[in-house]
Amino acid sequence: MKMSDIVAQYIMRMLDETDGNAEIQRNELANTLGCVPSQINYVITSRFTPEQGYIVESRRGGGGYIRITRVTTDRRVAIMHIVNSIGDRISSSSAYTILSNMSDRGMITEYERILISSALSDKAYSSITQEKRDILRAAIMKNMLITLVVLENR
Repeated sequence: MKMSDIVAQYIMRMLDETDGNAEIQRNELANTLGCVPSQINYVITSRFTPEQGYIVESRRGGGGYIRITRVTTDRRVAIMHIVNSIGDRISSSSAYTILSNMSDRGMITEYERILISSALSDKAYSSITQEKRDILRAAIMKNMLITLVVLENR
């Protein structure tokens, strides 16, 4: 198992044991797990993002910490948060990651994940330049996710 997976699992356990809130001292955690502090930073910035349902706060200095909070909101609010975080363009790999995380967290069904993923795949946009693909993909992804929210309100 990779060190980044070990760090992520350790943090996830901490979040599970503390009802979704964990305070981490980076150097202390690195010593506990036998890795370098930059590995902790990498895991937090890549696996504990707002798109994945986490808020990360940090305070630097001797008594500094990193606070990770698992966002627990209703499905509609969480989806709209993701829509607002997408921006003007998105790559197929980023879209796939967001959809996989949404599926893992129960925000969308596996059927919805597969359907949306197929509509956002590079194969679907093969006749369009890469820059325009990413712009079009972002617009379509936002529209599809908003449609899920609208349909849920009916």
